[in-house]
Amino acid sequence: TFQRCVHGMIYLAVLVAFAACDAPPVPLDDIVIEKTFVPEQCGRAVKVGDYVRYHYNGMFPDGKKFDSSYDRGSTYNVYVGKKQLIEGMDRALVGMCVNERRLVTIPPQLAYGKEGYGDVIPSDAILHFDVLLLDVWNPDDGVQSETYYTPENCSRKVEVSDYVRYHYNGTLLDGTLFDSSHTRLRTYDTYVGIGWLIAGMDQGLLGMCVGERRIITMPPSLGYGSNGDGSDIPGQASLVFDVVLLDLHNPKDGVTITNQDIPQPCLRKSISGDFIRYHYNGSLLDGTFFDSSYSRNRTYDTYVGKGSLIGGMDEGLIGVCIGERRRITIPPHLGYGEEGTGTKIPGSAVLVFDIHIIDFHNPSDTVVITTNYKPEVCETLAKKGDFVKYHYNASLMDGSFIDSTYNYGKTYNIVLGANQVVPGMEEGLKEMCVGERRHLVIPPHLGYGERGVDGEVPASAVLVFNIEMIEMEAGLPDGYMFIWNEEVSADLFTEMDADKDLQVLASEFSDYILRQVNEGKGRLAPGFSANLIIENMFSNQDRNGDGKITEEEFKLKADETPHDEL
Repeated sequence: TFQRCVHGMIYLAVLVAFAACDAPPVPLDDIVIEKTFVPEQCGRAVKVGDYVRYHYNGMFPDGKKFDSSYDRGSTYNVYVGKKQLIEGMDRALVGMCVNERRLVTIPPQLAYGKEGYGDVIPSDAILHFDVLLLDVWNPDDGVQSETYYTPENCSRKVEVSDYVRYHYNGTLLDGTLFDSSHTRLRTYDTYVGIGWLIAGMDQGLLGMCVGERRIITMPPSLGYGSNGDGSDIPGQASLVFDVVLLDLHNPKDGVTITNQDIPQPCLRKSISGDFIRYHYNGSLLDGTFFDSSYSRNRTYDTYVGKGSLIGGMDEGLIGVCIGERRRITIPPHLGYGEEGTGTKIPGSAVLVFDIHIIDFHNPSDTVVITTNYKPEVCETLAKKGDFVKYHYNASLMDGSFIDSTYNYGKTYNIVLGANQVVPGMEEGLKEMCVGERRHLVIPPHLGYGERGVDGEVPASAVLVFNIEMIEMEAGLPDGYMFIWNEEVSADLFTEMDADKDLQVLASEFSDYILRQVNEGKGRLAPGFSANLIIENMFSNQDRNGDGKITEEEFKLKADETPHDEL
């Protein structure tokens, strides 16, 4: 029989072999179907009432082609089982899967019968069709969504009027790619549910989480309909979109604060106008990293509430505690808007900042002094001009170590009021007594300012000192570097002029002053170089700068200066 003769042969060979068989052909009672290719997966088989798109080659038993959809460059589109096809083809298409290929032999009684079809198909012709199914759908079909990846955390799902950013690959039902956002290296950004998308995509995106991946399949009635898009999408085509959602927000969204870790106690919270130092990691909503202060090994330092930051960060940094960690999620209208930054941050992107507050202060802040210990007897208090010796531990507000005198095994020694330490330390040491311990918090404008100390103190850093007064030596009255403890000699110049040559040399002057100090008759300001003080005193008396003091110069200087060093 014909079936035995052609069994296992490919279609063209079938046609040749058919003519060469010894056995005469036997009339067919029904169609003959040979499946030459069946896809591994068949999500759906053609049923009566379905609409299909398929390609075919039509030939007679001798191999002569009488028709081909390929030659016309367009699929054949038709409903199945509704007598829009010859009966044999109506039967042959039922049960087919997309991308399945069948060789179909149709007897004349199920084709064009005795009448044939004009000059194309003669009477009682057996027809052979090589059919490839490309698409199938039903008028009752809706959108089908299949999620194949769901993120662990899904705090929010797409709703109508949300604005989304997503990547997609768009294919026809047979897998033919017609578009992809990946090839453009840019997400598709749009509102959902307000008619900006084809209806099927509007429906298919609803309920998605950021990071979710799903396959959205839609019939042409919810896609591009009977006309297609005029280029890559044919008319009456089912569409398949492989979508990954990257971003989601609503125009009504505000700043969201989550994942707070608040240290206790929190003695102060930031307000508008404060200057703040913080670290951050910045990412998009899908986790894509775009910036980090840690990578620069430097905090971000700025005023809050004064427009120096994007609106969302300005808002998100209000009310923080020093040491606090929080996540600030910022919608694009409070971030970088529709334009983004042009490189790392795309347009209309939601931003996520994980921040750590290092310190903050206000330009109106003063030194905060807390006394941790005060001796029972605390009568002599440090004042301007006093020479003090103290120990300290220095750190930043986040506890980062800066320095400690204990590491060196010696005190730090200064003269109060001589600008030998930062102004905040001057303030903190005032009115301390020996043995007293204090905790100082010094704002940067009373510390090391906007520049800091390279490699030790960051710019604009608040400083924390724990100090202990060890020793104190009373200073001289303001403006004096030397004072007499006794009545000044009436013949002071003569006493200085050791060689009685009526002029005092620098060596004579120095020897005399040091002798008075050693004998307790005079006193030099503590904490300074004695030699430098004496040199300065001599220079002040040497009016003409000739290296010696005459009695006339000495008297004139004394007469002119009410608060003379001598």
